Amino acid sequence: MTSGSSASPSVPGPVRAVLFDSGGVLIRPIGGRWNPRADFEETVLRRRPTLTREEFAAAVEAGDRFMDASPSTPDRDDYHRVMLHHLGVEPTAPLLAELRREIPPAQILETYPDVVETLEELERRGVRRAVVSDAWPELPDLHDALGIGRFFEAYAISAVLGCDKPDPRMYHHASTALGLDPAQCLFLDDDPELVRAAIALGYAGRAVCRTPVETDVPSVSGLSEVLALV
Repeated sequence: MTSGSSASPSVPGPVRAVLFDSGGVLIRPIGGRWNPRADFEETVLRRRPTLTREEFAAAVEAGDRFMDASPSTPDRDDYHRVMLHHLGVEPTAPLLAELRREIPPAQILETYPDVVETLEELERRGVRRAVVSDAWPELPDLHDALGIGRFFEAYAISAVLGCDKPDPRMYHHASTALGLDPAQCLFLDDDPELVRAAIALGYAGRAVCRTPVETDVPSVSGLSEVLALV
């Protein structure tokens, strides 16, 4: 079936909490790329101005392969080292520090238009909320800076737990932190297969498919549709 509301909007049992993935569900990168950060090329070019767009593209692909091969979200410096080595640029301590320097999150990230109003309504209804995300440890700080951190009681973050979804520990960390059983939690993710894994563990689940995707996993096209399920 294609993305959009599931043919059957019901979820098993009373939902007392919603567990949210972050990227693709709550927030998105301005410019469309999650990693490396949007200022990666600009920062490296200050050291090696002769590098080409094609060389950067190949380095980003090498970084993607490194991320995909890691059992959990890797150390950010190690990720940057892989790309810098691919570019023939020495990963000096000052350069690594500059690549991870703090910048206002609103310069590179934004929430989807339906996020805040949906979170406010869930809060009004007393539906509890947590985040389950393959991300670096500073994700709660990013959410705070974007104005949504106040909505969440707990975070399950891959770089902190040492595992990625669909490892059951990711899902269970969030529901346990809320003191709830899996069946009392609705899990949302933009990857249908991660939703499928959650459903197999006893969670209710919906894939958030903001653009059409062929999947047999129950889905919604936006967060506002979740309000009919809780």
